[in-house]
Amino acid sequence: MTDARARRQRIIADLLRAEPIGSQEEVTERLSTQGFAVTQATVSRDLEQLGAVKAKRGGMLRYILPDEMGDTGWAAARLGRILAEWVQSIETAGPLLVLRTPPGSAHIVGLALDQAKLPEIAGTISGDDTLFVALRDGAVPKATADRLRTLSQETQ
Repeated sequence: MTDARARRQRIIADLLRAEPIGSQEEVTERLSTQGFAVTQATVSRDLEQLGAVKAKRGGMLRYILPDEMGDTGWAAARLGRILAEWVQSIETAGPLLVLRTPPGSAHIVGLALDQAKLPEIAGTISGDDTLFVALRDGAVPKATADRLRTLSQETQ
Protein backbone atom coordinates (compact mmCIF):
# COMPACT_ATOMS: atom_id res chain seq x y z
CA MET A 1 0.00 0.00 0.00
CA THR A 2 1.34 3.39 -0.90
CA ASP A 3 1.88 6.04 1.75
CA ALA A 4 -0.71 8.31 0.09
CA ARG A 5 -3.34 5.55 0.06
CA ALA A 6 -2.62 4.61 3.68
CA ARG A 7 -2.88 8.27 4.73
CA ARG A 8 -6.10 8.75 2.74
CA GLN A 9 -7.64 5.63 4.28
CA ARG A 10 -6.69 6.78 7.79
CA ILE A 11 -8.42 10.10 7.08
CA ILE A 12 -11.51 8.30 5.72
CA ALA A 13 -11.65 6.14 8.86
CA ASP A 14 -11.34 9.24 11.07
CA LEU A 15 -14.11 10.99 9.10
CA LEU A 16 -16.46 8.00 9.40
CA ARG A 17 -15.89 7.82 13.15
CA ALA A 18 -16.35 11.56 13.63
CA GLU A 19 -19.58 12.18 11.74
CA PRO A 20 -22.39 10.32 9.99
CA ILE A 21 -21.52 10.02 6.31
CA GLY A 22 -24.03 8.25 4.10
CA SER A 23 -22.58 8.37 0.58
CA GLN A 24 -19.35 7.99 -1.34
CA GLU A 25 -19.91 11.47 -2.73
CA GLU A 26 -19.83 12.88 0.82
CA VAL A 27 -16.56 11.05 1.48
CA THR A 28 -15.13 12.45 -1.77
CA GLU A 29 -16.16 16.00 -0.77
CA ARG A 30 -14.63 15.67 2.73
CA LEU A 31 -11.39 14.34 1.23
CA SER A 32 -11.33 17.29 -1.17
CA THR A 33 -11.35 19.70 1.79
CA GLN A 34 -8.36 17.75 3.14
CA GLY A 35 -6.45 18.25 -0.13
CA PHE A 36 -7.16 14.89 -1.79
CA ALA A 37 -8.42 14.90 -5.38
CA VAL A 38 -9.95 11.44 -5.73
CA THR A 39 -12.66 9.82 -7.82
CA GLN A 40 -15.73 8.03 -6.53
CA ALA A 41 -14.16 4.74 -7.76
CA THR A 42 -11.11 5.35 -5.54
CA VAL A 43 -13.34 6.11 -2.56
CA SER A 44 -15.34 2.95 -3.27
CA ARG A 45 -12.16 0.82 -3.22
CA ASP A 46 -10.94 2.56 -0.05
CA LEU A 47 -14.24 1.94 1.76
CA GLU A 48 -14.17 -1.72 0.73
CA GLN A 49 -10.57 -2.15 1.89
CA LEU A 50 -11.46 -0.53 5.22
CA GLY A 51 -14.40 -2.95 5.61
CA ALA A 52 -16.86 -0.05 5.83
CA VAL A 53 -20.50 -0.98 5.36
CA LYS A 54 -23.72 1.00 5.35
CA ALA A 55 -25.88 0.49 8.40
CA LYS A 56 -28.77 2.30 10.00
CA ARG A 57 -27.59 4.08 13.11
CA GLY A 58 -29.46 6.82 14.91
CA GLY A 59 -32.26 6.63 12.36
CA MET A 60 -30.04 7.29 9.35
CA LEU A 61 -28.11 5.16 6.89
CA ARG A 62 -24.38 5.77 7.23
CA TYR A 63 -21.01 4.11 6.73
CA ILE A 64 -19.58 2.34 9.76
CA LEU A 65 -16.29 0.55 10.26
CA PRO A 66 -15.89 -3.03 11.51
CA ASP A 67 -14.71 -1.88 14.95
CA GLU A 68 -17.94 0.11 15.37
CA MET A 69 -20.11 -2.97 14.83
CA GLY A 70 -19.56 -4.31 18.34
CA ASP A 71 -23.22 -5.31 18.66
CA THR A 72 -23.07 -9.07 17.98
CA GLY A 73 -26.88 -9.30 17.78
CA TRP A 74 -26.81 -6.84 14.92
CA ALA A 75 -23.93 -8.76 13.31
CA ALA A 76 -25.78 -12.08 13.61
CA ALA A 77 -28.94 -10.66 12.00
CA ARG A 78 -26.82 -9.15 9.23
CA LEU A 79 -25.12 -12.54 8.77
CA GLY A 80 -28.45 -14.21 7.97
CA ARG A 81 -29.20 -11.64 5.27
CA ILE A 82 -25.74 -11.97 3.76
CA LEU A 83 -25.87 -15.78 3.79
CA ALA A 84 -29.25 -15.70 2.05
CA GLU A 85 -28.08 -13.26 -0.59
CA TRP A 86 -24.53 -14.41 -1.32
CA VAL A 87 -24.03 -18.09 -0.43
CA GLN A 88 -24.79 -20.57 -3.19
CA SER A 89 -23.74 -23.72 -1.32
CA ILE A 90 -22.33 -24.96 1.99
CA GLU A 91 -20.34 -28.17 2.12
CA THR A 92 -18.49 -29.89 4.96
CA ALA A 93 -14.86 -30.96 4.45
CA GLY A 94 -13.37 -32.46 7.61
CA PRO A 95 -13.13 -29.72 10.25
CA LEU A 96 -13.89 -27.06 7.61
CA LEU A 97 -16.91 -25.68 5.86
CA VAL A 98 -16.59 -24.68 2.21
CA LEU A 99 -18.97 -21.93 1.13
CA ARG A 100 -19.38 -21.02 -2.54
CA THR A 101 -20.43 -17.54 -3.64
CA PRO A 102 -20.67 -15.64 -6.92
CA PRO A 103 -17.27 -14.42 -8.19
CA GLY A 104 -15.81 -11.60 -6.10
CA SER A 105 -18.18 -12.13 -3.17
CA ALA A 106 -16.49 -14.54 -0.74
CA HIS A 107 -14.92 -11.71 1.30
CA ILE A 108 -18.37 -10.23 2.00
CA VAL A 109 -19.51 -13.48 3.61
CA GLY A 110 -16.19 -13.96 5.41
CA LEU A 111 -16.35 -10.52 7.00
CA ALA A 112 -19.95 -11.11 8.12
CA LEU A 113 -19.02 -14.47 9.69
CA ASP A 114 -16.03 -12.92 11.48
CA GLN A 115 -18.13 -10.04 12.83
CA ALA A 116 -20.93 -12.35 14.03
CA LYS A 117 -18.42 -14.07 16.34
CA LEU A 118 -20.18 -17.44 16.29
CA PRO A 119 -18.60 -19.57 19.04
CA GLU A 120 -18.02 -22.61 16.81
CA ILE A 121 -16.08 -20.66 14.15
CA ALA A 122 -12.36 -20.08 14.69
CA GLY A 123 -11.82 -18.04 11.53
CA THR A 124 -12.29 -17.67 7.79
CA ILE A 125 -10.16 -17.53 4.67
CA SER A 126 -11.74 -15.88 1.64
CA GLY A 127 -10.82 -16.37 -1.97
CA ASP A 128 -12.70 -14.96 -4.94
CA ASP A 129 -15.75 -17.22 -4.94
CA THR A 130 -14.88 -19.72 -2.21
CA LEU A 131 -14.69 -19.30 1.55
CA PHE A 132 -13.09 -21.74 3.99
CA VAL A 133 -14.52 -21.65 7.49
CA ALA A 134 -12.28 -23.21 10.16
CA LEU A 135 -14.22 -24.71 13.05
CA ARG A 136 -13.07 -24.80 16.66
CA ASP A 137 -12.18 -28.08 18.33
CA GLY A 138 -15.36 -29.92 19.29
CA ALA A 139 -17.59 -28.14 16.76
CA VAL A 140 -19.64 -30.51 14.63
CA PRO A 141 -19.25 -29.53 10.95
CA LYS A 142 -22.67 -30.81 9.84
CA ALA A 143 -24.43 -29.04 12.73
CA THR A 144 -22.61 -25.79 11.97
CA ALA A 145 -23.45 -26.06 8.26
CA ASP A 146 -27.09 -26.70 9.16
CA ARG A 147 -27.07 -23.67 11.51
CA LEU A 148 -25.77 -21.43 8.71
CA ARG A 149 -28.39 -22.80 6.29
CA THR A 150 -31.12 -22.13 8.87
CA LEU A 151 -29.86 -18.59 9.46
CA SER A 152 -30.04 -17.89 5.71
CA GLN A 153 -33.59 -19.25 5.46
CA GLU A 154 -34.86 -17.24 8.44
CA THR A 155 -34.28 -13.99 6.55
CA GLN A 156 -36.11 -14.99 3.39
